[in-house]
Amino acid sequence: MDTKELLKKVRKIEIKTRRLSDHIFGGEYHSTFKGRGMTFSEVRQYQFGDDVRNIDWNVTARYNEPFVKVFEEERELTMMLMVDISGSELFGTEQQFKNEVVTEIAATLAFSATQNNDKIGLILFSDKVELYIPPKKGRSHVLRIIRELIEFKPESKQTNLAEALKFMQNVMKKKAIVFVLSDFIADDYHQTMKIVSGKHDVTGIRVYDKREEDIPNLGMVQMHDEETGESMLVNTSSKKVRLNYGKFYHEKVAYYKESFTKSGAGAIDCRVDESYVKKLLGYFKRRG
Repeated sequence: MDTKELLKKVRKIEIKTRRLSDHIFGGEYHSTFKGRGMTFSEVRQYQFGDDVRNIDWNVTARYNEPFVKVFEEERELTMMLMVDISGSELFGTEQQFKNEVVTEIAATLAFSATQNNDKIGLILFSDKVELYIPPKKGRSHVLRIIRELIEFKPESKQTNLAEALKFMQNVMKKKAIVFVLSDFIADDYHQTMKIVSGKHDVTGIRVYDKREEDIPNLGMVQMHDEETGESMLVNTSSKKVRLNYGKFYHEKVAYYKESFTKSGAGAIDCRVDESYVKKLLGYFKRRG
């Protein structure tokens, strides 16, 4: 992709997702993810019922009447976007591939965080961490994140979510708001998930295509596994083949839901042909 085309794509995503975060998600995000403590804001005249411990004695002495310090919530937070860029993210049978929807969701969340003056970081992972962008503030930083989401080419096509979670835990010393965007066709991350969500506020966003849920009866079909690189002839007219595939897929989804919910993390399911706006808004409202 040449630079001109890339910038055009980045701009298109910015216009769409920024509008969403400005009009819809700013306030919802703010009320869902509250700050870490209280910071001094201003002084005002003492009113009956105010805590006497908050009296500002210097101002009180100056004006000869009692004034109290007003504190407000410390808003600055850090959002970490963890995005699965393994081979299976390139699947898509509707208008959009999964990775395109993931990019839009990530951009919407990043702009919502920017509105609240929060820092945003990015981890792109396959079966290893492929790229880490440390948290920073500002529009140009978010545009860099969008650029990487569009054009980054992973070295590996496989997935290891546990590795990515361990890495995030090591680099993020303070509590962060963590969104993990993936199809969660992965194994053995339950224990790591438990440890990570004990410290951080974690939400999984599962992005999937309805055609992945069940194989239709199409006779003999050449199938290519994006993660292993294997191609094979599959007899989709065999009921057993279809049942085995369905079992495998639904076990992975059940494992994801159980791992996240039992760890106290949030879980959102978003099909590529559904509105991720409704899904995110519903989630924020339930949590807010």
